[in-house]
Amino acid sequence: MPQTILVVEDEADILRGLRDNLAYEGWRVLTAGDGEKGLALAMKEKPDLVILDWMLPGMDGLAVCRELRARGAQVPVVFLTARGQEVDRVLGLEMGADDYVTKPFSVRELVARVKAILRRAAGTAARPAKFAIGDLEVDADAFTAKRGKKNIDLGRYEAEILRLLAQRRGQVVSRNDILNEVWGVDAYPTDRTVDNYIVKLRQKIEKDPKNPKLLITVHGAGYKVVEPA
Repeated sequence: MPQTILVVEDEADILRGLRDNLAYEGWRVLTAGDGEKGLALAMKEKPDLVILDWMLPGMDGLAVCRELRARGAQVPVVFLTARGQEVDRVLGLEMGADDYVTKPFSVRELVARVKAILRRAAGTAARPAKFAIGDLEVDADAFTAKRGKKNIDLGRYEAEILRLLAQRRGQVVSRNDILNEVWGVDAYPTDRTVDNYIVKLRQKIEKDPKNPKLLITVHGAGYKVVEPA
């Protein structure tokens, strides 16, 4: 079965162009012209990827992305946005987007990014789901961790960061590598997104978040997972 891509875009010409070009690549393409319809279609059809315009009438793209994540949908999301300011890009990624393309955009570039995200999603699915870090048991696919009888809920990106660092246990992983491996963003203007997620993770998995024993900062280099002494 071909993979399914949902395009949520209110500009009819752009919507038709994306539908035709994505279908030409062999994907099944669903379309919606506003946020409410896009959200309903995403929850019903369970697409493999969503291309989501930021500025939609009514429910905007950021609200759609936020609601998808709140409902547990972990489908990759690519934002289409005319906004180029750093704060908007940071906000989009922190709300759960996987990538963004700024209008006007090259269809060839968008298709290449879609292919890369789908490949990465397939690779992530093939990685081990369950692993331990010290006395912490993690199920990255289920977005949960457990310490003794205590259950810990993880966000999608929190789980993927832990999975990446656990795979490279004992090695320092740079912020750029984390961005590239987890979000797939090759060029990004700030490390703040990774740092914010590390803070959130420590609050959840460290016994003393201010004195971390599992998730260690290597100043000027990045982060690493270690086994506590």
